[in-house]
Amino acid sequence: MFEIFKIGFLPVTFLDLIDIAIVSFIIYKVYNVIKGTIAAQIFIGLIIVLLLSITAQAANLKALGYLLKLVSDTWVIAFIVLFQPEIRRLLLIIGRNPFIRIFIKNDEKTIAHVLTDASFELSQLQHGALIVIIKSSGIRTFVETGEVINAKINKNLLESIFYPRSPLHDGAVIIKGDIIEAARCTLPLSSVTSVDGHSLGMRHRAGLGITEQADVLSIIVSEETGSISVAQDGKLKRGLSKEALRQTLSEALRLQKERGSKGLFEHSLRDR
Repeated sequence: MFEIFKIGFLPVTFLDLIDIAIVSFIIYKVYNVIKGTIAAQIFIGLIIVLLLSITAQAANLKALGYLLKLVSDTWVIAFIVLFQPEIRRLLLIIGRNPFIRIFIKNDEKTIAHVLTDASFELSQLQHGALIVIIKSSGIRTFVETGEVINAKINKNLLESIFYPRSPLHDGAVIIKGDIIEAARCTLPLSSVTSVDGHSLGMRHRAGLGITEQADVLSIIVSEETGSISVAQDGKLKRGLSKEALRQTLSEALRLQKERGSKGLFEHSLRDR
């Protein structure tokens, strides 16, 4: 490899500079995650010991290098054992990185299953529900009419929201990706008052109305009959089976993924 310069007796190549830059970036990111904790102080001490160990080995100080390497190896194991929560937090942040998520299998199937199971649980209890899933166009105006939640999709959480005595059960829940953005949101009513001879209540008209104004999908659970309907593109399908609902949601989430972040960005700018 082509030598760029020397530091004393150590030759430095372009590959060495890349190596140093990558290691420095990793150390910086790790420190940012654990900054403000006891782990940060120990981490700094570990880095100092590692640097001294590398310097001692480079200078061919065998005894000192051996002792420092022994200490650093033991310290790394102790660091992993003592600070498991911080390490888990770091791995979680890495997993949520958009670049990393490209190589991770999408959880759209899981989301479809959670929403389907929650909808049919609410149906059996005859608890009315209105769930809006954003496909491409943002509906921030309607999100702001409700209570911001910003929680990961969870069946028990959805069932709790639509429990009749819950203060959040009136209005709609709005979901974007795998996040419940808000609950008790107010939606525009459709001018359509009946479909196939069946009169539409306020919940169904709201679920249909939002799909007439934005690229979203609505799940409506009837409080009177427990039947499940889906609205999208200004059209309402009534009385869906569990499998039909799951397939409809899976298809909608798949299309959402294919449209990509560019479409989402353009729609969000349009909403502003």
